[in-house]
Amino acid sequence: MDWASIIEGLAAPDYEFGRQALQRGIAAVYLIAFVSTANQFPVLLGDRGLLPAPQLLRHPALLRGPTLFRWRYSDALLRAVSWTGAAIALVIVLGLPQLGPPWVPLLAFLVIWLLYMSIVNIGQTFYGFGWESLLLEAGFLAAFLGSNEVPPAWPVLLLFWWLVFRLEFGAGMIKMRGGSEWRDFTALYYHHETQPMPNPVSRYAHLLPKRIHRLEVVGNHFAQLVVPFFLFVPGPVGTLAAAVVIVTQGWLVVSGNFAWLNWITIVLAFSAVSDSVVHAVLPVVPLDQGTGEASMPPWWAAIGIVLTVFYLILSWPALKNLFSRNQLMNASFNTWSLANAYGAFGTVTKERYEIVIEGTLAADPAEGDWLEYEFKGKPGDVRRTPGQYAPYHLRLDWLMWFLALGSPGERWFLPLLVRLLEADKPTLKLLRRDPFGGQPPSWVRAKIYLYRFSTREEKRTTGDVWVREELGLFRAPVSLRA
Repeated sequence: MDWASIIEGLAAPDYEFGRQALQRGIAAVYLIAFVSTANQFPVLLGDRGLLPAPQLLRHPALLRGPTLFRWRYSDALLRAVSWTGAAIALVIVLGLPQLGPPWVPLLAFLVIWLLYMSIVNIGQTFYGFGWESLLLEAGFLAAFLGSNEVPPAWPVLLLFWWLVFRLEFGAGMIKMRGGSEWRDFTALYYHHETQPMPNPVSRYAHLLPKRIHRLEVVGNHFAQLVVPFFLFVPGPVGTLAAAVVIVTQGWLVVSGNFAWLNWITIVLAFSAVSDSVVHAVLPVVPLDQGTGEASMPPWWAAIGIVLTVFYLILSWPALKNLFSRNQLMNASFNTWSLANAYGAFGTVTKERYEIVIEGTLAADPAEGDWLEYEFKGKPGDVRRTPGQYAPYHLRLDWLMWFLALGSPGERWFLPLLVRLLEADKPTLKLLRRDPFGGQPPSWVRAKIYLYRFSTREEKRTTGDVWVREELGLFRAPVSLRA
């Protein structure tokens, strides 16, 4: 077999629809991530942030990996990096780099990958989520999908299938090794109510009959433990497997706010969707999308082969982790956040705790009228229906959920209280409501409550979406002077 035949065999012209969905979808998530960073990073991690990045950068040994900010950080530079990344991502969403030779989208994706990695690696706990590594890995692989001038390459599609497999099968295995609620099919009795950030549908999902919740768990196990193996079968079988992933992830999109985790999983699943199956189901989608007769340059084929070999070697720790009794969840095995381990909700919280921050203008905290601060996403006011924010990521709201579960938070929570005492405008913009209209309170404190969704009868009687029970003080009253 000569080199020309090998190159021809590497072409996958039946996956042009999937390639377009991958490139534009991944870039769209990058766009959201960069905008989220521009809006929130300076307040959370900037020069006057709750966990200032400049302090971290004074200790390079503590950095998670490479970052452009190693030599210099400023809020202005952070914003410049974020908006530059957002602009490049938008151009990819519009499909402009894909109109040129394959090295143009290659360069565009590698730039936004490096820019976002620079942010994540100084983001500390506010960027410690598994979907940050997932986005980085997806962006790196997307760089090798090529342009409209060349057909998609089998080796690169294989790496995307391997990514979806690790993501789904890893999540399934972490559940089977985790809490017994996944093995006795009761996990969904609690999950819709106790998930980090419910959305408008979450209460209705929670109130479904328990037999439906058990079926949800069965469906989850099937989608995550069985279906991923079929992604590696090209054609209708792989497309059907991708459809199962898309539908199950779509239900999670409808019933909760998990930032962009489910959204990007849906996008990645399109890597296994073939044009011929799409055309058979939706004839409006053309079968020949312009690359069927296109040839693959030898240099581009060589890049794909080298990438695949390199990536499979890099994947060995992640493969071992999948079958390890001590399976790691959301772990990176190298500083570049490639070939990672994934997984979520190995155990399901059975009760929902919420920390509510209050303030008072009174000089004496014992005599004050205490008013509550409202966050955008996390529950507070019992009459307020949770909003829909995903795929936008409300980072402070997420950490408030972890804090209520016992996650250490003194390094950022006390600075948050200080910013509220100062009535710091950028910090207040991260909240839904400041009860003092910009006036600094004299004291702030934090209480902890037990929350649950109201029943249908309770909702009809009181109008409340939540029922809560005060459990005590989480943080005693503090003032700037005290």
